[in-house]
Amino acid sequence: MYKELFDGFRAYGRALQLVAELRLWKYLLVPGLLSLLLGAGMIWLAIGVADDIGGWLAAWYPLEWGRSVVQTVANVFGGLLVLAVGLIIFKNLILALASPFMSPLSEQVERHLTGQPATSFTLSQFSSDLVRGIRISVRLLFRELFFTVLLLLLGLIPVLNSMALASIILVQSYYAGAGNMDFALERHFGVRESVRFVRRYRLLAIGNGAVYVLLLLTGIGFLVALPLGVVAATVETVKRLQAQPNRVAPRFNP
Repeated sequence: MYKELFDGFRAYGRALQLVAELRLWKYLLVPGLLSLLLGAGMIWLAIGVADDIGGWLAAWYPLEWGRSVVQTVANVFGGLLVLAVGLIIFKNLILALASPFMSPLSEQVERHLTGQPATSFTLSQFSSDLVRGIRISVRLLFRELFFTVLLLLLGLIPVLNSMALASIILVQSYYAGAGNMDFALERHFGVRESVRFVRRYRLLAIGNGAVYVLLLLTGIGFLVALPLGVVAATVETVKRLQAQPNRVAPRFNP
């Protein structure tokens, strides 16, 4: 069962090989620039908002006794809330805005793996990719926000701190991996079928998303996290799609 989880991890090594082999460096430029601009904006916003949230939460405490402790806890919670929500918004904004560029990247990787001929660029397909990317991103955003905020609230209970943190990481990883996998799934399924496919291979999504989130939290890795995550997800998704007839060509280059 856990093989899929480790497949999600290992696929990033194959992704790096494919990026170099197929000379896909150009696909790193737009997501990298968008990540840089959005990341700078999110950090600036987080610094200004975290303390305000902590102060607002602490103001609800009616007693003087223990106020300093409550203020500290509120500040920590505010910082975690801003970090978690900021990461979610960042991931999904990048996912939506870069989708017209990530879809051709995923398609080029799939064509190489399956030996299918390349398709030509069309404005209608570009627009379709953008609309689907926004639709998927909005869906993932609201679901991820709901579960993350719920888990953060549970984390205020001391005995549930560790479990809540681990669960937040799993939620973030799953939805990140789901978004990456959809760039390959969009050529084969509608939105509902894609959701069912990701649920079936949820451990693969978590494995892919875990590395993706880790890259987002590093100083330079966030610039290339999305294209690498998309290539890695495409590699593993195509493998599984081949088990379904009439989806992709039978040949696969491991």
